[in-house]
Amino acid sequence: MADQHEAAVPRRRQIRLAPEEQAAFLRDNPKCALATLDQDGFPHVVAMGFYVEDGIFYMTSYAKAQKVLNIRRNPKVGLMVETGASYAELTGVMVRGSCEIIDDVETVRQVMNHRRGSPESGRRGSPDSAPKRVVLKVTPHKTASWDHKKLGGRY
Repeated sequence: MADQHEAAVPRRRQIRLAPEEQAAFLRDNPKCALATLDQDGFPHVVAMGFYVEDGIFYMTSYAKAQKVLNIRRNPKVGLMVETGASYAELTGVMVRGSCEIIDDVETVRQVMNHRRGSPESGRRGSPDSAPKRVVLKVTPHKTASWDHKKLGGRY
């Protein structure tokens, strides 16, 4: 059993994204799964658009959304961004962090405008909806990353 664990640790290091690879991956893949905990302690997972600035993740949501109610109760959240059709192609970033809710309308508009400028943003989140929205600011506490392509097909 110890041999398997020892082999797994170097492999994890081998597939880890370097900081510049992680930044590029997150910039190129601005959709994540955001996990919060509901009132019964069960995971509540939703798809969200985001951007990262200075290591902090930003997104917006309607203030009355379930995920916002969950965060108000418990600010611990998880984020995952992953791409790849097969195991050998999987690349991703997983974050555990705390989420601050910012309800300042100007900050909401700034985050919405930043997202709107990205090629993946589409037309979601009209600026007219800013007064009904909040910013979700996720500060990572622990980050894991992987790029299985670095294994060259060896497992």
